[in-house]
Amino acid sequence: MFRPQLPDTPPPPTTLTAQHPVQVQVQAPSAGRPLTPYVGAVAAVVVVGIVLTALLAAVAVTAVSVAVAAVVLRSLVTGATRR
Repeated sequence: MFRPQLPDTPPPPTTLTAQHPVQVQVQAPSAGRPLTPYVGAVAAVVVVGIVLTALLAAVAVTAVSVAVAAVVLRSLVTGATRR
């Protein structure tokens, strides 16, 4: 009663179908020089940019930490002379 009723499957076709010939796509020749020699140069520029950005961030963090240390030392020195 609660079992699903599956539809009857149609029999497979007995006639043969004609297959279309395989079409080969031909790439159009590129105008100008190939881009392969530039891949290494682009990768080098990207790597150098990442390294320089990391160095700049390290210098900025160091400058901020030195400034904070200078403010702390200044407050310690001025507080000691007032006492």
